[in-house]
Parts: sequence; structure tokens; C-alpha cells
Amino acid sequence: MRTVRLAQLPIPQPAKGSATGNVPLAAGCLAVAARDAGLAGVRVETVPVELTDDLGDTLLARELAAGEPDVLGLSLYLWNSERSLHLAREVKRLSPKTVILAGGPEVGPDNAFLMHRDEIDVAVTGEAEEVFPGVLDAILRGGDPRALPGVAVRDGRALSAFTPARAATFPLTRFPSPYLDGTLAVDPTRAVYVETVRGCRSHCTFCFYPKSSASLRTLDVADARRTLEAFLARGAKGIVFLDPTFNHRPQFDALLDAILDVNRERRATFFAEVRAEGLTPAQADKFTAAGFTKLEIGLQSVNPDALKRSQRGGSPELVAKAAAMLRERGIDLLVDLIIGLPGDGVDDVRRGVDFLLEHDLGRFAQVFPLSVLPGTAMRASAAQDGLEYDPAPPYRLRRTATMSGDDILDALLDAEERLDRRLDEFPRPYLAQRDEAARPQDVFELDVDRATDADRVRAREPGAQHVALWIRGDDLWAALAAVLDAIDARLAVDPHATIDVVLAPGRAFPMNLIEAIARRFADAPRSYAGRHLAHRGEDAQHRLVTVLREGRTFAADWIEALDERVPVFREMSAHEALRRASRLGGDEPAARIVGDWPEHGDEVFRVLAQLADPECVTFADRALETRWVDEVLKYRETS
Repeated sequence: MRTVRLAQLPIPQPAKGSATGNVPLAAGCLAVAARDAGLAGVRVETVPVELTDDLGDTLLARELAAGEPDVLGLSLYLWNSERSLHLAREVKRLSPKTVILAGGPEVGPDNAFLMHRDEIDVAVTGEAEEVFPGVLDAILRGGDPRALPGVAVRDGRALSAFTPARAATFPLTRFPSPYLDGTLAVDPTRAVYVETVRGCRSHCTFCFYPKSSASLRTLDVADARRTLEAFLARGAKGIVFLDPTFNHRPQFDALLDAILDVNRERRATFFAEVRAEGLTPAQADKFTAAGFTKLEIGLQSVNPDALKRSQRGGSPELVAKAAAMLRERGIDLLVDLIIGLPGDGVDDVRRGVDFLLEHDLGRFAQVFPLSVLPGTAMRASAAQDGLEYDPAPPYRLRRTATMSGDDILDALLDAEERLDRRLDEFPRPYLAQRDEAARPQDVFELDVDRATDADRVRAREPGAQHVALWIRGDDLWAALAAVLDAIDARLAVDPHATIDVVLAPGRAFPMNLIEAIARRFADAPRSYAGRHLAHRGEDAQHRLVTVLREGRTFAADWIEALDERVPVFREMSAHEALRRASRLGGDEPAARIVGDWPEHGDEVFRVLAQLADPECVTFADRALETRWVDEVLKYRETS
């Protein structure tokens, strides 16, 4: 029996315990297509999200290579490409005969970042359900996959040119949903994804869809209804429509009626992305009645020239009118404003923020710099439009013909100041205590004053995808070599993991220690998690925090100087945290709550949640930390 293993890696968690949103729908769809083709003697497996989401690089590579599969298929997105390539390399080391097959939105002839890599043996571009069985058959029989459309193979240390791709025209009923044939489980704690449309009527040049699927193919209303009924029967609670523009499909009103009828008991909630212009009050009523609790709408810009040049078109006034109509009916919104569209300048972004504020949409705003994505018309015309962008994910805009790099950052910071909130997450650290039974291990400890060889070995063990490395000692500056060695060990064993390095000093150390660790982080390999906030001078992958241990005294001016460089948490009891709640993270360090939890703990928890900035409270107790993340920070929302 030949084995094909399919995996999709998650978006790096913004914080420990947050939902990854990882639904390996592409892997599931390809597994269905392979089974439908009846490939004799071939077993197709999809790697469970519990493994891809939780395991660090070393442990996950071992799982992917276990049993030496004949083919490892990886779905590449901008947030997981670099880690996927690292794992491909590790799997090859552990299982040299395994063929690495890659597909997904990142895979295409205009993405030099991937074309010049040697980790991929075979790549497929575009929708792959029809071509995938043939590619597998060629690989497993020793044939040449390039006899098929949209395929490239490794030629030395790079991929060959792709064979001419063929437009996908198969109906969406051609293959059943992987949820319905049992390939993917319907998990009430995770969002369930459904496609009733592939392709998009709009031609926005910054979007991948117009080039990836030019024709509009839909599930008819009856098929869509049957699919949703089956999801609800299996216990789905949060359903996300992946349709590029949900309301731009034929029979949209009939589909809304069907959803409303299926979900009359409100067993599930729904999310979709819609084009706000053209929405009617009757449709807004149906959204509410059907169970849509959140919709995403695009403003993108208030500059008519920028909207025209990006082929977005539309009317900001109609967007605002539709947003008000949806909000009146209790629907939460996400409203997108892009920084750096061709033709936009700093003043245009500011006018866009003004527009959001004038229409009471500030709290729903998502304001972000443009990413010049592979496979988009905007990437093809980037040079002509004067766009410069990072060559690696997330392909962040560097400058335009009308905005410098400083202008782009200033526009983002100005938007944050006027909206009175940060627009991209830099999460609080993970400071829960170590649990020896945790698998994978997510807390590692090293006391540099009294570490044994066994302690040093244990601090180097493979771990979870998000870990904390505690470094304790009376004089951490004197132990700088040991501190850096421990950090290097973690970076080596799981280079794409998110790591919180937690300094727990016995006495004050010079700020040179912070600078030395920052330099070591700067030299470490980066991937999406380490790069997507780089324009702000931040690294969300390698984070440094100091915890002031209970019973230790530190000078106020030293704490103040430290707090200007890294987050500072002080260990304290629950009652002390309650007394200081409104000042935590302000004129007081944030709190790591230690010690016994009071008998009236539920009341303490409730009041603390009311008074404190929730990002400035952490718990040593793992159960309390999980409860805070779930109930107060609400990181685990299913959709």
C-alpha cells in the first residue's frame, strides 16, 4: 500500500491558547478527489489539526515522516510557506524517498520566492482536484507529472517552468464536501468552511480570486441547503462561507431564504464576506434572521482614482449606508481600509479614517498596509504602478509612487491614534507554570545558578509550536553565555516556533542583557510570524519579557527603564492584583498571579476582568490561564 499524506499548517498563533483558524479544507478536497479517482493501492491521509497546530517543528517533522510516506503534500499560504519548506527539508532528511508535493495560493510562476527553492519536488498551481489524481499516479509510477497541466518539477535547485495551466471548469457538485465523506470532522469548537461559489464577478487587482478562478461556478440552492443541513446534523456551531463575494452569486436571495429555513432554531452562526453596495433592507433582515452574526465588507479606499485603478470601483457612501443598515439589525462588522493602493497618498488614508469615524465605523475598522500577493494582477503590474514590496511573505508593501515606507508606517500609526486602538496584535506572553505531563511540552526552564547537565538537556527538548523559556538566576548578566546558549538551543530545535523568553532575575541586570538577546533574535531565521510586524520594528515570533519574582525588590527607576524596552510582569497574589487592577500595565507592572486562589475566586475573577486591562493579567495556574483566555480574552471564538 502506497501512502500519500496531506498537511496544512496553521497561521501562527497570535497568543498561546488562541484559535488557529486552521481548517485543512484544501487537503480534504484533494483527498476526496484522489479517492474518487480510485487509485489502486494508494492510501490518502490528512494530518489532524491537533498535530499541525500544536507540535513544534521537530515533533511535527517526525509525525509527517513517520512510516516513510511515498508523498507528502503541503498546502502553501503566505502564513505557512516558510515553515512548510523547513518541514519539507526535515522530512526529506528523515525519509529521503518521500516526494514533496506542494500546491495552494502561493504556488505559481510569478512567485520567485518559491520557484527558486529546492525543498519542493513537484508543484501544482491553481485548483487541483481534477489534476491531483494524475499527478499522484505519475509520481507513484515513476512517470513525468509535467504531462499534466499546471505542473512544475524540481530541476536541480529550483522548480522548472510550469506547464500551461488549464482553467478549472468542473462543477462544485463534482466532488463531495470532505466533511460529508468523513475526511474532515465537524468539530463544534472550530469553524466549518463551505464553498457555494468559486470565482468572483469582481476584478480587484489586489485579490487572488480573479486570476485563480475566472469563471463563476456555484452550488445551486438545493445542493447548498443539503450541505448546510448535513453540517448542522453533525453539530456545526460556526459556519464560514468562503465565497469570495457572498452576495454576488445567482439566486442569492433564494440561498438566504434556504439558510434561514435550515437554521430557524439558530443552532449555528454564520460569517461571510459581502459587497456592501447593493445590499437591500430585505436582505439585511434575512441575514439577521438566518443567523449571520458578523459580515466583512470592503471600503478599501475613499479615493475614486485608487478604487478605479485597482478595479475595485464602488461607492464609499453606499458602503456606509449598508454598514448602518446591518448594524441596526445587530450584525457585527469588519470594515477593511487598505494603506498603499496605487493612487492613494497619506491624505487619502487619513480621509478614509475620517470617513470611518464620521459614520461610526471606527470600532469595526481593519486598517492595514497592502500585501502584493502572488497570482494577482497587481503583482503583474507592480513595476508599472511604482510598487515595491518584500519578496517574502507577507509580501508587505515597502513604498509606492506616492507613499514612502515612512509614509506607510505613519499612516498606520496615525490611524491607530485616531481610532484609539492598536490595529494588529502583539499579544501578551505565556507565563503559565510548567506541567511535567504536558505533551507537547510548552514550558522550559533553566536556572543558570544551579543548572545540572540534565537540566540543560531538558531545556533543549523538542516542544510545542508556542513555548515559554524561563531563565532564572540571581545575576543573569554574569550568566550571559548560558542565557544565549539556552536561547540558541530552542531556536535550533524548533526554529519556526513562537517563543517567549522569560527573564526571572534575582536582582537587577544592566540593559545590555536586553540588547544582547535582541541581537540574537535579530540573527535568528524568520518566517511569517517574525516578519509580519517587522515594519513596526517588532518580532511577534521571538518575544522577550521580564517577570519580577515574588519576594524580590527592585528599584522603581530600573523597572521604569526596563518597561521601556520589554513587557514587565510582577508576581503577586490574586488580592494584590485586585487592589492594583486599574493600574496594571500603567504606572504598575502587569500581573502574574501566583499562590493559592481565594475561596471566593469567581467574584475575584469577575471584578478583575471588569477593572483590569485583560492583556495585563496572566496566571501561573494553567487552568486559570485557560479560563482567562477563553472567557475574558475570548481567543477561542469558532468563527
